[in-house]
Amino acid sequence: MSINYDFITAAPVVPVLVIDDLDTAIPMAEALVAGGLPALEITLRTDCALDAIERIAKAVPNAIVGAGTVCNGDQLRACRDRGAQFIVSPGSSQSIFDAAKETALPLLPGVSSASEMIAAMDAGYEILKFFPAEANGGAKALKAYSGPFPHVKFCPTGGISPNNLKDYLSLPAVIAVGGSWITPKHAIQSRNWDAIRQLAAEAVVLASDIVAAA
Repeated sequence: MSINYDFITAAPVVPVLVIDDLDTAIPMAEALVAGGLPALEITLRTDCALDAIERIAKAVPNAIVGAGTVCNGDQLRACRDRGAQFIVSPGSSQSIFDAAKETALPLLPGVSSASEMIAAMDAGYEILKFFPAEANGGAKALKAYSGPFPHVKFCPTGGISPNNLKDYLSLPAVIAVGGSWITPKHAIQSRNWDAIRQLAAEAVVLASDIVAAA
């Protein structure tokens, strides 16, 4: 199975967005893209998430719009219909694998154990979301998993911040990280898009420096 992973290689950080005010969707996406983070994971944790995906997909052409917290095949298809270009799931199931194959959408399936990694590999996936990262042993766990799974790459998400970014991105098995620190609530509530753009730019520089030094 050939999977287009351009979204995960576009930048070493994928912002994980929880959008509960639809009016913030486009300016937030524009700020993140301007800061150098084009791949955006919009989680299905709010009532307006699908509308946000559709708005950003139509209005921000340089964004690579993805959907996160996708938990079944029907949700995956709904995200496709709204313009999502990639899918991120907190876990995995056959219905999710089937819908991803049916829609030909790139899927980043969530895993937190060796058994789940094997199941995802059996389904044809070798780039996986390790979630929740910090709660499941963090960078030390990923380093240990690289032994039995040398060909698997990970995008860890959950509890990642500038304080532990180096622990993850310095690992050869980590291709990118997902994080929400780039879009703090206070900046969104105050409509401080310049602050979000600056946080995105700082994340790009910090992550790129870590990767280059690894």
